[in-house]
Amino acid sequence: MVPKKLSQKKFNCIYNQVPRLCVEIILKTKDGVLLTKRLIPPSKGMWHFPGGSILFNETLKQAVKRTAKEEINLNVKIVKLLGAIEFPQKKEVFGHPISLAFLVKRKSGKIKGSWQADEIKFFKKPPKNIHSAHKKFIEKYLMK
Repeated sequence: MVPKKLSQKKFNCIYNQVPRLCVEIILKTKDGVLLTKRLIPPSKGMWHFPGGSILFNETLKQAVKRTAKEEINLNVKIVKLLGAIEFPQKKEVFGHPISLAFLVKRKSGKIKGSWQADEIKFFKKPPKNIHSAHKKFIEKYLMK
């Protein structure tokens, strides 16, 4: 069965009641960690890792590859799972997402944004206007 996205109505109904499993794309180079700036709520105007929900019947590997292609236009190879990011219920997020953060390597493609986040930059340290859970993750795992 091919993974399929939920309608916005179903998504809101379901994930207002239960946790949602997501993947985060962590691309780290000599220039720093890649972040995108959100164009849409939640977290509109904030820097964050490119990421998204895992679809029904989608493997983690498929979710990482699809999300990287949709969010930053890259074909990637998974290097390893770095850890989990828990999002306390705040205005920064919708519902109760829990993300698995995957370190990836670029295989092909030219980095470009999407309708969700069109500004993309590499950062050597977390910017001021960053999602709080992502800032903690960067400081714990990526600033070594």
